[in-house]
Amino acid sequence: MKAVICREFAPVDALEIGAFAAPAVAPGALLIDVRAAGVNFPDGLMVQGKYQTKPPVPFVPGSELGGIVRAVGEGVSGFAVGDRIVAFSGTGGFAQQAVVPAPQAFPVPAEADLVVASGMLITYGTSYHALKDRAALKPGETLLVLGAAGGVGLAAVELGALMGARVIAAASTDEKLALAREYGAAETINYTTEDFRERIKELTGGKGVDVVYDPVGGDLTVPAIKSLAWYGRLLVVGFAAGQIPQIPANLLLLKSASAVGVLWGNSLRADPVHHAGNIAQLLDWLAAGKIKPEVDTIFPLDRAVEAINHVMERRAQGKVILTMTAEGDTQ
Repeated sequence: MKAVICREFAPVDALEIGAFAAPAVAPGALLIDVRAAGVNFPDGLMVQGKYQTKPPVPFVPGSELGGIVRAVGEGVSGFAVGDRIVAFSGTGGFAQQAVVPAPQAFPVPAEADLVVASGMLITYGTSYHALKDRAALKPGETLLVLGAAGGVGLAAVELGALMGARVIAAASTDEKLALAREYGAAETINYTTEDFRERIKELTGGKGVDVVYDPVGGDLTVPAIKSLAWYGRLLVVGFAAGQIPQIPANLLLLKSASAVGVLWGNSLRADPVHHAGNIAQLLDWLAAGKIKPEVDTIFPLDRAVEAINHVMERRAQGKVILTMTAEGDTQ
C-alpha cells in the first residue's frame, strides 16, 4: 500500500511517501480502507521524536482517520464490513489501509460527510472532553480560548458557545479572530497588538474568566492564569508555542484555581465507554449541522509533508486533511 513513512526521528521534510507493508486485521481490531486522515500538531512532533510517546521506527504517522471497514477482527461486535467509521489510530493513519482497535472506532451517521468527520475526532474530541469532563463548563460562564483559530482552538470556541458559555477568542491576527467570531466567539483579543491582561479585565469587568483553554503554552499561560476568576480552571491542552511554561503554584492558590491536564488519546484508551458517548454526541451534532468543522486545506497523500508543515508552522485556520490519492487502492 501507499503510505507516509517515518524511517527515523528527523525533521518533517525527511518523511518518505512510498510502498509500505499493508497491515492485517487483528483480534479486537478493524481493518480500514482509509479515505481521509486528519493532520494534527502531535503528528509533526511524533515524527521528530518530540512527542510524549515514541513509536518504534519505521512507522506510519497519522493519529486519526475516516474510512470503510474492510475486515472485522475476531471478538469484535457492533461493526460490519462496509461500515463508515472514524477512528483514533495513534499512528498509521497516513496510509491507504490501517488497523485500529475497535473501541477507538466510531460509526459515522449517513448524513455526515466522511472526509470532514475524518478530521474532527481529535480536535472536537479533545475540546469536548476538556470543556465537559475536565472543566465542567456551565452555561453563562466565561471561556477564554487561546490559539482560537487553530484546530482544537476553533473547536473549543464552537463547542463553548454551543454549551452556553460566553467565549472570548484570543489569536495572533485579526483574520484569525474574524474566523473565531464566525464560530461563536462573543469577544476577541489580538495578543500581538493588544494588552492581553488589560483587555481581559475590560471584557470581564475585572472579574476574570472562569475557564482558560490553552493549547499554546509559552508566554501566554502565566498571564492567562493571572486572569482567572475565583475558582477558575486552566485547561492544559498543549504547547504549540514550543515552550512548556512553568506555572507558579501561588497563582493558583490566590484564586483557589486549578490547572487541569487534558490528554484525550490516553483518556480514550482508559475509558472508552465514556468517550464513545462523547463522540456519538459530536457526530450527531455534525450530522444535524449544529457543528460545522472548518476545513483549512485538503491535501492529497503525495503532499503529506507540505500538509504537516502547514500545521506545524501554525498557518492553518481550522483543520488540515489528507485524502488518499487512489481511494480504496491497496497496492
